[in-house]
Amino acid sequence: MISEHTKTGIIQNPILRGFNPDPCLVRAGEMYYIAVSSFEWLPGVRVYQSADLAEWEHCTDILTHQVDLRGNPKNCSIWAPQLSYQDGLFYLIYTDVKSTKRPFKDCHNYLITAPDIEGPWSEPVYLNSSGFDPSLYHDEDGRKWLLNELWDYRITEGNKSSGIVIQEYAPEQRRLIGEPVKIFDCTDLKKTEAPHIYKRGGYYYLITAEGGTGSGHAVTVARSTSLLGPYEVDPLNPMLTSRNNPELPLQCAGHGSLVETPDGEWYMAHLCTRPLEGEYAILGRETALQQVYWTEDGWLRLTSGGSTPLLEVQAPKGTKVGKQNRALDFEDDFSGPVLKKNWNTLRITADESWCSLAERPGWLRIRAGESVQSLFRHHILAIRQTDSSFRAETALEAEPASYLQMAGLLLYLNEDNYLYAYISHEEGRGKVLRLMRCAADEFTAEPVIIDLNAGETVQIAVEVSEVNAQFMYLAGEAAAWKPLGGEYNISFLSGGFTGNFVGIAAHDMGQFGGSSADFSYFRYQGKA
Repeated sequence: MISEHTKTGIIQNPILRGFNPDPCLVRAGEMYYIAVSSFEWLPGVRVYQSADLAEWEHCTDILTHQVDLRGNPKNCSIWAPQLSYQDGLFYLIYTDVKSTKRPFKDCHNYLITAPDIEGPWSEPVYLNSSGFDPSLYHDEDGRKWLLNELWDYRITEGNKSSGIVIQEYAPEQRRLIGEPVKIFDCTDLKKTEAPHIYKRGGYYYLITAEGGTGSGHAVTVARSTSLLGPYEVDPLNPMLTSRNNPELPLQCAGHGSLVETPDGEWYMAHLCTRPLEGEYAILGRETALQQVYWTEDGWLRLTSGGSTPLLEVQAPKGTKVGKQNRALDFEDDFSGPVLKKNWNTLRITADESWCSLAERPGWLRIRAGESVQSLFRHHILAIRQTDSSFRAETALEAEPASYLQMAGLLLYLNEDNYLYAYISHEEGRGKVLRLMRCAADEFTAEPVIIDLNAGETVQIAVEVSEVNAQFMYLAGEAAAWKPLGGEYNISFLSGGFTGNFVGIAAHDMGQFGGSSADFSYFRYQGKA
């Protein structure tokens, strides 16, 4: 039950808004960290930190050079990282998924370590490819064990996740040793993944995700007196879920990980969504926190009772909580020596070859890459959408000489779903401003075309209110913003494993790198 200590604050969920799925929560000394999946966005494995579990800030991104994601399909790449801390060393386990085309999954698991969360991180050690969501367990006797979901392509119906396997890892040899042992089969919820092991009171507790990452998602708990099993399932399973409760504000609850505070309180971080209009998870899968406790007979329960996630959770003892869930803002005027760390790129990292702050001081020059649908060299800088309503804007100078050259501002879920306001060139008209739309891989070149003058700076903005978006522009000596086309329903920017991003980009399908665009600022302002 909920403890009776003095109420010192309430944590508002979700604690990590926007695209922040598959959280792995860990405490190292006096600091808490959460690592989340990044999929095709780089740098990979975003990490947030908190001193009190209530106030979180972006700390670092770990994968800066260790991976090659070029050509990876959407919804693949970096899945479900697991962060652990043992004997003064951070361990990160992650999956690089190369293909999910049925019936197979090409998913490669790696391990890197660092003495500090900021690095330097070691070069990757390849582990195995038998399944995704790897996790490293440090046992009390000093031995280390790798767990992962086991993928079985022979299963003919439904999901092909067939359970959890474990195998010993030898740090001195930097490889797995012995044979893998299957320690857990799926429950009736099936789709078992995301294993984590915790030891308490003589039991090994296996925490897994089941039911798929959609509306049927859930946290399953099982325990055993032996690491290798057999494991008994919680008689009240699932321990946490939103399934069968479509009215709940937090949907898709699952994929949990645990932490104990210095005062002996327990919390679980878990994945969730907040669908707009009850259906469209445009912000993607987010991270929430629930307070949990252990029953006298040794099972894990929500302190609130039941198994459904709450929007408000009691903070740890003595924690003063400031204003949470306020609108989030971000701005980069490109005056610094490096890009601000909130930026992300697709499948390739930002470097001077295509993304330069030095070529024109005070501006960001993006040298044009391949098309907006490229899986290899898409030259885009983008940030997560963290608010259901927001305004984003930029100013750029570009002088395209062909309709094959373009640069501008876009809303981008993936290569099949985006809305792009861009400067380009039309024969007989010259420099123009246009819109393109792609929804569920159906492309539309919108009919609106605005003539622009050569040499002038153009400002482009987009205002989003839940599932509606309106682009605007300001050019030359104009004193007021003008609409660019009509209002768009952007519910198509929902689905898959990621969330919507807001970004700036340049493309040239005539000659790779043959043109460029200069951006003087980018601003994102969330609306409460």
